Amino acid sequence: MCFSVNVNLVKEELERRYGATLIDPDKYRPSYYYHAFSLPEIPAICSGSPDKIKLLRWGLIPSWTKSIEEANIIRFKTFNARCESIAEKPSFSSSFKTARCIIPVKGFFEWQHIGSEKIPWYIYNSDNEIFSLAGLYNEWTENRTGEVISTFSVITTDANKMMAEIHNSAKRMPVILNREDEAKWTDLSISPLEAMELLMPCPEGILQAHTIGPLVNDRNSDRNTPVVIQPWKWPTENLLF
Repeated sequence: MCFSVNVNLVKEELERRYGATLIDPDKYRPSYYYHAFSLPEIPAICSGSPDKIKLLRWGLIPSWTKSIEEANIIRFKTFNARCESIAEKPSFSSSFKTARCIIPVKGFFEWQHIGSEKIPWYIYNSDNEIFSLAGLYNEWTENRTGEVISTFSVITTDANKMMAEIHNSAKRMPVILNREDEAKWTDLSISPLEAMELLMPCPEGILQAHTIGPLVNDRNSDRNTPVVIQPWKWPTENLLF
């Protein structure tokens, strides 16, 4: 699973990293902590327009959705898309073929189950660089207002060794694309088999992680602060590493 990310990236960083132009920069709000359940708008590079960075709302609404009421139910079930089923599952199969995207992040958050405790971790690139999550997107038109809503889902895969120890309840992790594979993922001319081959667990050594403090669990506090990703030592002897 991947429900929380750090996208504290300014316009210039995004544009320089991806060689693309951020659309609607006035609407973009960088944040150290985005949570899927708040349905945030997050930058993405989409197939068909790799020279643009668009804002997509988390929680994919399939194009076949009939009403806003149905959309508001479905989107809370599509924050993540399991790579094993995206080619067949109705919510994702069309997007897998025609609407793939990249979600730039500085890091993401996960929780380790130790007895009755859930210990929060922050996971990031070993070189502290921007990295790309593989995603799917869709554009849905609200039938009463005509509003076009652009949404996305983060693809997950089996956890690598480090993430299996951190996310020890489900042993999943987001798909992190190799930099040389980013353009291939958004290239719709490659075959579904070639696209699926990109959805592998991240190799060991690419990511680092450390435990963080209880602020990340406090829904009543402002978590858009560097404090939320600072190392914190929990008083337990059972951490797995």
